[in-house]
Amino acid sequence: MTKGKQLSVSAIRNGTVIDHIPAKNLFRVISILGLDKFDHQITFGTNLDSTKLGQKAIIKVSEKTFVGDEINRIALVAPEARLNFIKDYEVVEKSIVKVPLEISGITKCVNPKCITNNEDVMTKFHVINKNGEISLKCHYCEKITDQEHMSAEI
Repeated sequence: MTKGKQLSVSAIRNGTVIDHIPAKNLFRVISILGLDKFDHQITFGTNLDSTKLGQKAIIKVSEKTFVGDEINRIALVAPEARLNFIKDYEVVEKSIVKVPLEISGITKCVNPKCITNNEDVMTKFHVINKNGEISLKCHYCEKITDQEHMSAEI
């Protein structure tokens, strides 16, 4: 009989832990937050057991506290996510993301003919939340953008 091995990931001194991300949406969260261009330490795990989600993902972002529109971005692709804000290796605040009713300037409209893709007009969407699946309805052209097509690029 062999002893079980324990693998650990180093704690972060200051930053944010994003937990309860649906495993299938891990890379969407990374993309919509622009973490692929972030210069500080990022650690993530996926396909972790979760009683609530079945399989979940987690992201630890060092030296970054998410606020405002960044939290709205997380909510769009991981509406069940929880944020743990870390300072000096301790959790100083916990927060559950809230899906907003409307968002502006966060993602592009998928309609190439939309005014927001052809003129200097900020995007604006009405958020549609059906059983945890988020879609965006463009305020201008009414085209629906699903989670798969949301990006940080505007």
